Amino acid sequence: MGHITFVEHNGTTHQVQLETDKTLMQLAKDNYVPGIDADCGGACACGTCHVFIDNSWISKTGSAAAHELQMLNLTPEKTANSRLACQIDLSAQLDGLVVHLPESQM
Repeated sequence: MGHITFVEHNGTTHQVQLETDKTLMQLAKDNYVPGIDADCGGACACGTCHVFIDNSWISKTGSAAAHELQMLNLTPEKTANSRLACQIDLSAQLDGLVVHLPESQM
């Protein structure tokens, strides 16, 4: 199976095995990736699983829906490539995905 790489704001990387049928948030939590708190448990009701998606991966991860954008608007470091990890369903096509974590979550 493939892998996903999480990059902390300080550059520390965490490469984890890709598991399909999970969300990016679940994968991070299951692998103890720091900076993904997921306070709401994946209900898209907080911003504590905020990640930055590289522009080259946006077409594969998709864009944020309206309800996700409402939560992202409350995060201090929102950018055009911000997503909530709880809203990204993992599939084999995301093998090699690299996501960056905002400084405010560390």
